[in-house]
Amino acid sequence: MGRHSKKGGPVALLLTTAASLALAGCTSASGNDRPAVAAAPVAAEEPYASTYERYPGVPTAIVGATIYDGAGGMIENGTVLFADGEVVGIGGADLAIPAGYTRVDGTGRFVTPGIIDIHSHLGDYPTPSVDAHSDGNEATDPTTPEVWAEHSVWPQDPGFSRALANGGITSLQILPGSANLMGGRSVTLKNVPSRTVQGMKFPGAPYSLKMACGENPKRVYGGRNRMPSTRMGNFAVNRETWIEAQEYMAEEEPDRDIAMETLAGVLSGEIMIQNHCYRADEMALVLSMADEFGYRVSAFHHAVESYKIADMLRDNEVCSAVWADWYGFKMEAYDAIPENAALIHNQGACVVIHSDDENGIQRLNQEAAKAQADGRRMGIDIADADVISWITLNAARAMGIGDVTGSLEAGKMADVVLWNGDPLSIYSRPEMVWIDGAVMYDMNDPQMRPVSDFELGQPGEGDVK
Repeated sequence: MGRHSKKGGPVALLLTTAASLALAGCTSASGNDRPAVAAAPVAAEEPYASTYERYPGVPTAIVGATIYDGAGGMIENGTVLFADGEVVGIGGADLAIPAGYTRVDGTGRFVTPGIIDIHSHLGDYPTPSVDAHSDGNEATDPTTPEVWAEHSVWPQDPGFSRALANGGITSLQILPGSANLMGGRSVTLKNVPSRTVQGMKFPGAPYSLKMACGENPKRVYGGRNRMPSTRMGNFAVNRETWIEAQEYMAEEEPDRDIAMETLAGVLSGEIMIQNHCYRADEMALVLSMADEFGYRVSAFHHAVESYKIADMLRDNEVCSAVWADWYGFKMEAYDAIPENAALIHNQGACVVIHSDDENGIQRLNQEAAKAQADGRRMGIDIADADVISWITLNAARAMGIGDVTGSLEAGKMADVVLWNGDPLSIYSRPEMVWIDGAVMYDMNDPQMRPVSDFELGQPGEGDVK
């Protein structure tokens, strides 16, 4: 009734930007057409290790902008300094600018950290959405912790460049789908052009295991007249699988088992849990299962009923990664309310706005603004600076990368978005986007609009809406 144990053991593509075109003659060992700058150190034995190397940038000062730092702070007429891929300083108009910095006039504009999507399927369910590209669900067994989302990611997906240009997305977590109780490992990416997924892989980011509650697993496998076909079956299969993982960890010299390696990583605290779950009662049961087996849930995803147990989620330090207003598309989404995010935040629990959608990822700022407005209508007034954290630092923390990105703090990655207006306005969009201090998008420079290799020569090539 549990999982089936599994033992044992290119076409050159290039997402083109002006930067990559200019550097086309310099190919690094990582497979990314750019010079080697600040390679991430990795353990020699780490499989499929990140080969990410930041694109070259110049010391930059954004001056005169309204700054949201991602951690709840706001500075009017502020200055952000970054160089060598890192934030150097953030402050008011009196912040000293070192010699040699390129100045960017931010007057009338806004600055935020790079936007982070904690729940994306770009690359695994890429555009165009055809069966040949459907690689997000290994729906052949209710538990498949042995699969890794990165082994399905297609770096040519036009969705990556759309997310960058339209949404200011600088980092994103790619998750397996929710057909299975245990869907496999996630991968966190920097949203940069690369010929390989390893060249996008966020250096040092921990893995997560995607799990799923409720309707999806029991529908998929119940429809095949096998277990699980009920919610109690979901939990029984999960528990038996965790017991199998405990037994594996207790063996002195276990045989190589890549599924059990993932589960052992969870139980030892090295791999995080991202749990698809809608209903409040099921989330509470999952927290009890986590207590039973000694692991921790980092975030419940979709979590449309988190407002019912916000205090419980706060006390367990579990984030809710939610939509602003998706509702009613299946029974377990029936009790969704647009005030969900505001009610969770009002109880002191962690809110993250996510997309789960190739279009929604381009407008996470607008989704956050909608959720803020829904709270305001019921009397919960949440500051703009706090709302920005829903799509920056809160997401980073729930992904295990909050110590290096998600907020504008000295020493953190220079992942920065300059907006042409208030980012919580429907009329605003990214004007410039930097990733690790390198300009990856500039609205005013057509040469700096990234185009997927897949789009070249096709109608709408590199279209920015």
